[in-house]
Amino acid sequence: MKVTLLGTGCPSVSTERYGPATLVEAGDGARLLFDCGSGVTQRLAAAQCPGRDLDAVVLTHLHSDHLVDFYQIVVSSWHQGRDRPQRIFGPPGTRTFVEGTMALWEKELVQRINHERRPSTTALQVEVHEIAAGDVLKFGAARVSVIEVDHQPVRHAFGFIIETDAAKVAISGDTRYCPALIEAAQGADLLVHEVFIHRDMPIVDGLRTAETRDNVASYHTVSDVVGKVAGEAGVGILALTHLVPPSADRDALLAEVRRDFTGPVLVGEDLMCIDAASGAVRHGAMVFGVGVSDTGSGS
Repeated sequence: MKVTLLGTGCPSVSTERYGPATLVEAGDGARLLFDCGSGVTQRLAAAQCPGRDLDAVVLTHLHSDHLVDFYQIVVSSWHQGRDRPQRIFGPPGTRTFVEGTMALWEKELVQRINHERRPSTTALQVEVHEIAAGDVLKFGAARVSVIEVDHQPVRHAFGFIIETDAAKVAISGDTRYCPALIEAAQGADLLVHEVFIHRDMPIVDGLRTAETRDNVASYHTVSDVVGKVAGEAGVGILALTHLVPPSADRDALLAEVRRDFTGPVLVGEDLMCIDAASGAVRHGAMVFGVGVSDTGSGS
């Protein structure tokens, strides 16, 4: 199972870290995009899996940084020659979001259709499936379990467990420390988890108060906790994503997390690709192996 961190950033704008998005490729019929943050279509193209080829888009929750490029996926997939509707899976409210977005752009889209005269408009259709905690979705050989995570005050925030005969991958979505996720992720070969680095969020007059920082930290997993999550879940590899702030000190973050988790830790970068079963990691021209620790499923 191949997992590509398309975007490892957050709402803060960064030229290094685009908006939250993770691509999971688990065989025929299972090219799954989890979230569609800013710049995701460019990252998909760079990962050689354009929106044309996606089998599903799965939303963790309805925060803007996780879905802002939804419409761009639909239109760019059409331009790429997609021959089927786009399928969107997400929490309650996803249908309203999708229908509202398509209605907002309807005039522009009708103009494009009439002027561009492309052979088909099938790719512009969107099939919406609202999901709930406990659901198990099937895409080809992949089974995707929906886990309720704790991102209060946001309702209906999900993490996901993706399983094939070869590997088990857990994706946290946005959450604070969450026992339900830890239980579901037990023995996963790879845990892709968000992280909030509080020491790199100083108080700045006119920009960020102590209350602002504390409130944002309260519904994310802070950097001195995320290693404990991985350890308690007994995962093989921990990959950090959704870095808040995106400019966080990588060396300090790695050292902090390793105090609580003895397995391989990857401070995620955009377009980093991880083979969950073998532990092979690719980033740019670099290829290396981190292995899968004995705590992972190793399946």
